Amino acid sequence: MKNKKEMRTWLDDLNLDHPLVIAGPCSAETEEQVLKIAHELKNTDVSYFRAGIWKPRTRPGMFEGVGALGLQWLQKVKAETGMKTCTEVANAAHVKLAVEHDVDLLWIGARSTVSPFIMQELADALAGTDKIVLVKNPVNPDLALWLGGIERLHNAGIKNLGAIHRGFSTYEKTKYRNIPEWQLAIEFQNRFPDLPLINDPSHITGNRDMVFDVCQTALDLNFDGLMVETHYDPDNAWSDAAQQITPKALVQMMIDLKIRKESDPEAKFNHDLSNLRAKIDVVDNQIIDLLAKRMQVADGIGVLKKSKNVAVLQSKRWNEILGKMVLQGEDKGLSEEFILKLFKAIHQESINHQEKVIKG
Repeated sequence: MKNKKEMRTWLDDLNLDHPLVIAGPCSAETEEQVLKIAHELKNTDVSYFRAGIWKPRTRPGMFEGVGALGLQWLQKVKAETGMKTCTEVANAAHVKLAVEHDVDLLWIGARSTVSPFIMQELADALAGTDKIVLVKNPVNPDLALWLGGIERLHNAGIKNLGAIHRGFSTYEKTKYRNIPEWQLAIEFQNRFPDLPLINDPSHITGNRDMVFDVCQTALDLNFDGLMVETHYDPDNAWSDAAQQITPKALVQMMIDLKIRKESDPEAKFNHDLSNLRAKIDVVDNQIIDLLAKRMQVADGIGVLKKSKNVAVLQSKRWNEILGKMVLQGEDKGLSEEFILKLFKAIHQESINHQEKVIKG
């Protein structure tokens, strides 16, 4: 897939005929482990070998990475396989060591992006570098914080920039480790159409069985590449074992992923249509989630009404809601007929939920 951006970037300079792939273990564990994985990824479509050297952990006592020693292993990876290397940096000392060991690409993690102080420290340490620097989205779904971090790096004279979408934390229990919130990634693309955007399906899913589907969605949404955690023995990995896949599985996944051709008008049409449909699928899923949350609130109302022996139907309240929604719908270009049908159906489902609670 050719790069979709109009402005030439570091990604175009790679002259790839497929999306960028960054792969390697969540953590560098031993020299043998790092080199074994790297050699299994050699001569594939993987352009950058990744490995976490310093690992920010939620609680002390967990494996926090091998530290600077792992940078020597990355140097051996480059010497023996010819692959470019990359790792995460979280402070000025990390940056200095990574640059000294000729790491090609540095990424800034979600826990760092949340702090303007950390981002400014990193921007100052990286000022003027020709290294590629990718910024992961912050832990919480805050687009301004994400963009602000990238702007700090840009203001420091860093030209080779990009972003990594790794999903967002939530207190709600979902099938994802970090909810994709695809609409924020789409909005990011709209704000920075010339900035390469990479998807991290490993951290989004937390589950190797879901990695392929998230990769496909990302490519359907015109992402520029993927960062996939890869380990020859995932179940025994020292960190994030459940989300890592084997090099063999990665190679097969790269074969199976569907990439739309853009070499002729018909292919471009299908590609654009696929992108739009993928966006609709994302929004439709959000609509279902929001409706489910609304019905949970309706259940709570049912419990409250039951405790006070209050009737389910409150006509005055219903008419107020309907009138307000019609006006808001018109402001958004939605017809009154559509709003009436939609909210009458929602209202009826809410009544059904409340009646079920009261009768239960």
